[in-house]
Amino acid sequence: MKENKKFVLPGELIVDSIDFLPGKNCYRMGNGIYSKRIGLVYTKGRVVEVVPLSGVYTPEVGDMIIGEVKEVQYSGWVIDINSPYSAFLPLSGIREYIDPAKTDLSRIYSPGDMIYGKVSIVSALKTVQISMQDPRARKLRGGRIVKITSVKVPRLIGKQGSMINLIKEKTGCKIIVGQNGLIWIDGGNIDLAVSAIKEVEEKSHTDGLTNHIERMLGGTNKKIEKAYEQEDLEEDEEDNYIEVGDENGKNEQ
Repeated sequence: MKENKKFVLPGELIVDSIDFLPGKNCYRMGNGIYSKRIGLVYTKGRVVEVVPLSGVYTPEVGDMIIGEVKEVQYSGWVIDINSPYSAFLPLSGIREYIDPAKTDLSRIYSPGDMIYGKVSIVSALKTVQISMQDPRARKLRGGRIVKITSVKVPRLIGKQGSMINLIKEKTGCKIIVGQNGLIWIDGGNIDLAVSAIKEVEEKSHTDGLTNHIERMLGGTNKKIEKAYEQEDLEEDEEDNYIEVGDENGKNEQ
């Protein structure tokens, strides 16, 4: 059995046993589990996964993503979601009823607007629809957008949000992380937050990363010290997204 964080190539045998199950980026052939991607091995109980070292974002239903409005059409909006697949936000995907014959849709979302929405449909042909009806969905006003490789998002979030909470609390920033690798940052020390996020992306598979980022941000945060010490032991990859910084719970369309 390959050890956790062991580098593997496509087609390489990870474990030759029926006692384990293939997870993400793995497949079974005979008794063995093999890698589909170039990446690092992670075992969660009996499930074996490979975390890719790089890759493009492939949308899945339920993903909370950040996108840019590219075009206004009669029945909705074309959205760039940092993926090879285009996405569409239909009128049925927003919270209020709109009569397109009486309303200029660009007054709601216009080209260049950034939104935080939910992937609601992914067809067999990878046609993607977005919904803004989730309570977390909103138009993102101001701030700065940072892009990282989407497969590095779980490491940026960390175990139970420990890494992103560390960055938020140390920089005073509001942060929203999209599962498609786009991150919105506003308020506080944005430059420091961006530097920390890029450092996580670059060193996502190194040991002691949370301690390194904590030192980079200057000083120990006792509130999350226990959480990120545990994370350094586990190098957890299980979370997919988190929204941080909206303390008052108010959402915008």
